[in-house]
Amino acid sequence: MASLSIRLLALSLSVTALFTCSSGHGHTYDPYNDKARMIHHGGPMLNGTVKLAIMWYGNCGKEIKNTMRNFIKSLTVPAKAKLQPQVTYWWKVVESYQSMIPDAKPGKSPKIKVKVVKQSGEKTYKYGKVLTLQGHIPELIEHVTKGDTELLPVIVAARDVSIQGICNGQCADHLLTEDPHPRPYIIVGNPETECPGECGWPFFPADMGPKGPVLKPPSGNMAADAMVVAFAGALVDAITNPMNDALYHSNKAKELGPATVCKGIFGRGAAPGNPGEVLTDPKTGGNFNAYGNKNKKFLLPAIWNPKTKSCWTV
Repeated sequence: MASLSIRLLALSLSVTALFTCSSGHGHTYDPYNDKARMIHHGGPMLNGTVKLAIMWYGNCGKEIKNTMRNFIKSLTVPAKAKLQPQVTYWWKVVESYQSMIPDAKPGKSPKIKVKVVKQSGEKTYKYGKVLTLQGHIPELIEHVTKGDTELLPVIVAARDVSIQGICNGQCADHLLTEDPHPRPYIIVGNPETECPGECGWPFFPADMGPKGPVLKPPSGNMAADAMVVAFAGALVDAITNPMNDALYHSNKAKELGPATVCKGIFGRGAAPGNPGEVLTDPKTGGNFNAYGNKNKKFLLPAIWNPKTKSCWTV
């Protein structure tokens, strides 16, 4: 494949899935009643070791950086065995997509390791405080990767930075550059000031739809934990559909990946405005549904489970 030299794994199966994302997020289906087909379109998914190059654009703050890096490490580094459920268990479902290949070896799917190999900061706002997808983002990608196509760029915005497209149905997104050799990347908005009523939920009251319970962020920082939720979903969609030609459901406006179709669901009993049943830390009151690296607590979004063909949470 042109500029993407991260190791790829082709899927070769068409599947159907229960379409259960949250309402009020820019999609045209009723997320709790409608069914939609998730189809494999013949392209590859990422596997092996996925190397991230993170650009912290603006003054992102220590809490956001540490929370996101701990989440990434938690994908492969388990918490203490007695602490359940764990982030690693959630990630195994993502890895299980590999078993859908006709000639896949029986048994456990190979691990997909996600590793931060490069980080860069830009606190001078060299590219301004409003980042455009066609202009500024490609420059930031070049800045952080130096042209290395082995890397998957992740652009993370500070509280005073706006990114084109954020709040328009997505609070983080997996996209492709538009140059002659397109490459995948991820952008993550900051909900502290950028549409908190959409991108801060369920840790901030929602702007639209039914007004259900508002959760307390497990780290104590609303922006940090909401950005983990958004980034986790974008990462899953990037893994399963890096070049926009692999596994997704199309609503004719945008490809919806295995995380996007389950948006807004965090536990059993989820409904519009209600994230569902989650755990509560008795010491801090923080709400979470998985333990991770250094026994940190995270709220993880639901993802489509190829085994049950439905949205699933830990």
